[in-house]
Amino acid sequence: MQGASERLDDQIEGRSIGLTGATLIGVGAIVGGGILALAGVAFATAGPSALVAFAANGVIALLTALVFAELATSFPESGGTYTFAKKVLSVEAAFIVGWVVWFASIVAAVLYALGFGSFAALTVEALWQATGGAAPAWLRSGLVESLLALAATGLYTAGLLRKSGGGGQWETIGKVVVFVVLIAGGLWALPQRPMTVLRDDLDPFFAFGALGLVQAMGYTFIALQGFDLIAAVGGEVRSPTKTLPRAMIASLVIALLIYLPLLFVLSTVGTPAGVDIAAVAASDPEAVVAIAAEQYLGRTGFWLVLVAALLSMLSALQANLFAASRIALAMARDRNLPGRLRTLDLRRGIPTAAVWTTSVTTALILLVVPDVAAAGAVSSLIFLLSFALAHWTSILVRRRGGGRADAVRLPLFPLIPGVAGLACLGLAMFQGVAVPAAGVLGGVWLALGFGLYMVVFSRRARVADAAAEALDPQLVRLRGRSPLVLVPIARPSSAEALVTVAHALAPPHVGRVLLLSVVETPTTWRPDEPPPQLLFAQQVLGEALTASFAASLEPQALTTVAREPWQEIARVASLYRCESLLLGVGDLESVSVSELEHLMSEVESDIVLLHAPAAWTLATVRRVLVPVGGRRDQSGARARLVGSLCRALTPELVYLGLVPTTTGAEAQRQFEREVTMLADDEGAGGAVHVVVEARDDVAEAVAEQAAEVDLVILGLSRLGGRRVFSKVAMAAARRTRGAVMLISAA
Repeated sequence: MQGASERLDDQIEGRSIGLTGATLIGVGAIVGGGILALAGVAFATAGPSALVAFAANGVIALLTALVFAELATSFPESGGTYTFAKKVLSVEAAFIVGWVVWFASIVAAVLYALGFGSFAALTVEALWQATGGAAPAWLRSGLVESLLALAATGLYTAGLLRKSGGGGQWETIGKVVVFVVLIAGGLWALPQRPMTVLRDDLDPFFAFGALGLVQAMGYTFIALQGFDLIAAVGGEVRSPTKTLPRAMIASLVIALLIYLPLLFVLSTVGTPAGVDIAAVAASDPEAVVAIAAEQYLGRTGFWLVLVAALLSMLSALQANLFAASRIALAMARDRNLPGRLRTLDLRRGIPTAAVWTTSVTTALILLVVPDVAAAGAVSSLIFLLSFALAHWTSILVRRRGGGRADAVRLPLFPLIPGVAGLACLGLAMFQGVAVPAAGVLGGVWLALGFGLYMVVFSRRARVADAAAEALDPQLVRLRGRSPLVLVPIARPSSAEALVTVAHALAPPHVGRVLLLSVVETPTTWRPDEPPPQLLFAQQVLGEALTASFAASLEPQALTTVAREPWQEIARVASLYRCESLLLGVGDLESVSVSELEHLMSEVESDIVLLHAPAAWTLATVRRVLVPVGGRRDQSGARARLVGSLCRALTPELVYLGLVPTTTGAEAQRQFEREVTMLADDEGAGGAVHVVVEARDDVAEAVAEQAAEVDLVILGLSRLGGRRVFSKVAMAAARRTRGAVMLISAA
C-alpha cells in the first residue's frame, strides 16, 4: 500500500533518478573523500592495521546496507532513516532521529568541504612551488582553507538550486578512474620491492594494539557512509524496489574494491624503505595519500592524488548537501521543521528553502568545527547512532508487518540487524569516549533539537501526525497499536449511524469497534419473566449488529449490568483502554450536560458526541463544516476525526474562522493565516477551503453555514483541566438542523 508521503513524492517531485544516477550518488558520497581525508588519521592511530579497520567497517556497512535495502524498498520515500523511524516510532522519536540524521549529513558535508579546502590549498602550494617560488605560509592557514570550503559549499548550493540530482556524475567518474590508476601503479611497483622490505613495511601490523584498531574504525566509519543517501532520496528514484538495493550494494562494493587495495599499496610501496606508514601519517596526516603515491609514481602520483582528492571532496560534498536537503524537506512536510522548508520550485521539483537552510547550516558549522579529524569523528559518531536506530527499526517493521509487498526481504533475520546494530552502537559509544569533543557536539545538537521541538514544532507535528495516522492505517499497525473505539448503544434509532461512524474512526484491519450495551440493574423482577431492561438492551444491541452486518462490518459486542450506566461506560472505557469514545446524543435541549461532563472527566480518550437526524447516514456526507477559533485545544482529536472521514469519504472540508466585527483588518488577516495553517495541518487528504468572517453571533454564523453542509464538527472546551460544554458550542449545535459532532481531545 502506498503511503500519502510516497504519493506526494510521485506527484510533485517525480522519479527521475535511475540505477546509474542512484549508484553514482552513493559512489560520489563514499569513494575518495573519506579515505583521502581520514586515511592519515587511521594510519596514525592503527598503523598498517588500518586496512583491517576499513575491512571491518566494510562488513558492518554491508550488513547495514542490506537492512537499508529492506527498509528503503518497504518505504520508497525521501527522508531515509527519518522516514523509516516515523513509520514505527512516535512522532517525538521520529523527530530526534530526523534531527540526528540531518545533522549527520550536514557534518559529513562539513568534513568534505574542509577536505576540499585543505587539498585545494595544498594544490595551490604545489603549483606555486612548481614555478620555482616559495609558497607563502598563510596559504596553508586554517582561514584560507575555511574560505575555500565555504566557496565550494556555495558553488554546489547554486548547482542544487538549478537542477535536482546529487553525486556529481563527472566528478565521480573522474575520481574512480584516478583511483584505479593509483592502485594499478602500486600493484605494478609491488613486485619490484624486496619481500623482506614488504614484511618490514607491515611490521608491526597492529602498531597500537586492539585499542588503536577500534579507534581507527570509529574515526573512519564515515568513509563508508553514502549508501544511505540513496535511501534518503528514495522518493526520486525510478523503479525503487529494484533500483534502491542494487544501487546501495553496488556503491558500497565499488568503494571497498577501491579502498582495500589502495590501503595495502599505500602501506607497502607508498613508504620509503625503513619508514612505516604510521610515521608518515603522523608527520602530515592530511597529505599522507599524496606523499605515499609520490613514492611509487613519482610526482605524477602526487598530482593524481590531488586531482582525485579535489574531485572526491566535491562529489561527496554535493551528495551530502543533496541528501540533507531532502531529509529537511521530509521533516518539514511532517511539521517537524518550519513549513517554509516545504517550498518547492514546481518547475524543477527542487526544495529551494531546504537547500538554502541546509547549506547555511553547513557554512555555520564550518566555522565551528576546527579540522578534518574532528569533523570525521563527529560524523562517524552520529552516523553510527543513526544506523543503530535503523537496525532496530527494521526489526520492528518486520515483526509488525507493513511496507510494500514486493520489498526486499533480509535473510537471516533478525541475526543480521541484531549483530550489525550492536556493532554500530558499540563503535558509537567507544567513539564518544575516545573523542569527547564529538560526544559534546552531538549532545549540544540533540539538546538544541529537543528544545526547538518542544517549544516550536511539537504542537503542529503532533496534529499532522494524528492526521497521517488516520489517513494511513499502516502507520498505526507499524507503531504496534490496535486502537479501540468504544460505542455505547442506548437507542435503536441511532445504532446504524453510530456503527458506521465508529468504523470510520477505527483504522481498517487494525482498529477495533466495541459495541457496549449497559443493562440497568432491575429493582424487581420475576424469575420466569426477563426484566424489560434486558429485553430493551437485547433489542438495541441487535439493531446495532444488524446494521453492522448489513454494512459488512464486524464489531465486537459487550453487554454489562450496572446501576449507573454513565459510571459503567467510564469503567469499560478504562478497562479496555479505548482510544476513542463515541456517544450518541438525542435531544440537545434535554440532554444532561452535567452527567456528560462528569463522564468526559472520567475518560482518558478522545470523545466524539454525535447528534444527527433520524435519516442521517455517514455515506451521505459530501461537505463538512469545521468552525475553529484559532486555538489548537482540540486539534489532535479533530485531525484524527477529519483524517478518518477523508480516508473513508474524501469530503470537501470548509474551515470557518469567526472574529468579532470590531477586529481590525491586519488582525483579521493574521487570524486568517492562522486558520489556514490549522486547516493545512488537520485537513490533509481532503479538499480544504478556508472562510473567515467577522460576526458577533457565533452560533448564528455557524448555523447559517451549516445549512450548506452535511456535517458540522464542533470542538468542546476545557476549564481548569476539565472538559466542559461551552455556551457557544451548545448554542451552535442546538441551532444546527443537520448532523453535528462535538469532539474533545484526550
